[in-house]
Amino acid sequence: MGENLLEIKDLHVNAEEKEILKGINLEIKKGEIHVIMGPNGSGKTTTANAILNNPMYTKTAGTITFENENINPLKTDEIARKGIFMSFQLPEEIPGVSVTNFLKYAKNKMTGKPVKIFEFKEELKNKMDELNMNSKNMERSLNVGFSGGEKKKNEILQMLVLNPKLAILDETDSGLDVDAIKTVSKGIEMFKTEENAVLIITHNTKILHSLKVDFVHVLVNGQIVKTGTQDLAKEIEENGYGKFKA
Repeated sequence: MGENLLEIKDLHVNAEEKEILKGINLEIKKGEIHVIMGPNGSGKTTTANAILNNPMYTKTAGTITFENENINPLKTDEIARKGIFMSFQLPEEIPGVSVTNFLKYAKNKMTGKPVKIFEFKEELKNKMDELNMNSKNMERSLNVGFSGGEKKKNEILQMLVLNPKLAILDETDSGLDVDAIKTVSKGIEMFKTEENAVLIITHNTKILHSLKVDFVHVLVNGQIVKTGTQDLAKEIEENGYGKFKA
């Protein structure tokens, strides 16, 4: 695989006054798909938020390096412009801002170049068709009145349009039916190249049925207690997290 894209060293993170992450180490290289799994409350979402430097979380020790640059001091929008994308567990609804306008504005901010609207709409329509999304949703307010599945597909559409170097997908598969999960998996496969990487955060294994991943990390009580291949996810599916909690 390629060179290191993201490296997390001995990361400790507090939320309010409580220590959530207790010394995480993780390396993600270009061309890889990683999964962090763990029971609810183990620190999975905290890990994603810490990478993007969400101000609600405080790093007390450790470093996060992206493309050999320490990104600890950077603000969330600066980190996003470096090429890190995060999809949300519960995507926000934004009345009055259409899907097209939101994505056009975001793309402009990412590239620093003006977006040609007709070409952009054509690209958007093609990607929506591939993701089995209703292209009429382009003109609807972002996520307003969208079903859970439509919101999650919309996050995958954003990932494809913005084309980051690292995509972090937080619980993208939660609450989705089999067809929607297949669409999300297809979107990840459409996105993945040898030059980018994906970090999937989940507490169940459904998405792994239709997606091949390189590494699975088990996060329990703020620490990665085991790293393995896709087989590790199968073991968890069959036996749960019990033996990792001891």
